[in-house]
Amino acid sequence: MRPEPDIEDARRVISAALAEDVGPGDITSATVIPASLKFKGVMQARHAMVVSGLPVAALAFAMVVPEARFAAKVADGQHVAAGTVLAEIEGPARGLLTAERTALNLLQLMSGIATLTAQYVDKLQGTGCTLLDTRKTIPGLRRLSKYATLCGGAKNHRMGLYDGVLIKDNHIAVCGGVGQAVKAAKAAGLPNVEAECDTLDQVAEAVEAGADIVLLDNMDPAMLRRAVAVVAGRCRTEASGGVNLDTIRAIAETGVDFVSVGRITQSAPAVDIGLDWS
Repeated sequence: MRPEPDIEDARRVISAALAEDVGPGDITSATVIPASLKFKGVMQARHAMVVSGLPVAALAFAMVVPEARFAAKVADGQHVAAGTVLAEIEGPARGLLTAERTALNLLQLMSGIATLTAQYVDKLQGTGCTLLDTRKTIPGLRRLSKYATLCGGAKNHRMGLYDGVLIKDNHIAVCGGVGQAVKAAKAAGLPNVEAECDTLDQVAEAVEAGADIVLLDNMDPAMLRRAVAVVAGRCRTEASGGVNLDTIRAIAETGVDFVSVGRITQSAPAVDIGLDWS
């Protein structure tokens, strides 16, 4: 089933974006564009990409110009070639030009995340390993960013601190050990308890304590294979740290179930999408 963006969250993001961009008013459009003038344009991919955020862009225009017509010509999650028309827009020129930058900023950012995510997913083909996103997102844009990773073929990890247990190194240091931390989480009845492990001894300790997932942090492929052997199918395994397009295939081939990559949401380059008068 194709994922859908959280529209109410998108509305919040767009409201904030319009507030910082438009402020008390778009003085350029109000000065040089006659109030009666209509605008008709096309939104076009300027290079190959995976599209994400068309419903969000449509909402940005609609929030400024409710009577505008936004007709998407492709779907989120679709791989498109350079020159593909993504959408057609028509309506009062002043309002559409006011909303243009906000709509494009979000669409370019989200499509950039989806495009980079798809590149990582392609590297995993045939390994049986699944790409996960992380909490390394631009503040305020988490839900839209994680929606974009879905469009690119990844799987969402936890949305925040409230919906999943991940016992990190500082948790372990404070509470006295990975086994102790895992046991406390399990005793509380929390599901899907995951523990970060830096050593094979920690892996064994976390598994014995009942961890559902072990995060194998910054391990090279040889050590990952040894960690997978230690786990021996008793829980799921996730590799993280030092993952890039050059290393992800070798990491996945060690037998881990998941690979998580922060850079797909933290540092994905925006794609180039134009909106031109037609």
